[in-house]
Amino acid sequence: MVLENDLYERRDLMGYYISKMVDLSFDAAIEKVTAALKAQGFGVLTEIDVQKAMKDKLNIEFRRYRILGACNPPLAHKALEAEEHIGALLPCNVVVQETKDGNVEVFAADPIAQLSPVGENATLEAIGADVQKRMKMVVESL
Repeated sequence: MVLENDLYERRDLMGYYISKMVDLSFDAAIEKVTAALKAQGFGVLTEIDVQKAMKDKLNIEFRRYRILGACNPPLAHKALEAEEHIGALLPCNVVVQETKDGNVEVFAADPIAQLSPVGENATLEAIGADVQKRMKMVVESL
């Protein structure tokens, strides 16, 4: 489904992310995503440079691809209180990638899709909806 500002949300059988192509350099996109996450109450706890890992571990050349592990501490605390094993689904991943054609895409895991295996839990559903709204705002702001 196409949303405002070229924001894409995959909601088919494999729907699991919110995405946007951005008119930014890769490095500028990382900076802007980090700032947008901060504006929504998230900090970046982890940063995985997939390009570097592929080169170091497999000696394979790979495009620029960075996974940012974002966390909003108050929401994470509420989620952990509501479901003790939810840590298996944390933190929220936001990815910046250079596409094969040289463009830059930013996409975030859809928290509602991530929570689907947990089953019915009204508290987690509310937290997931809040995080989803915030992640959409992050991606839309780029």
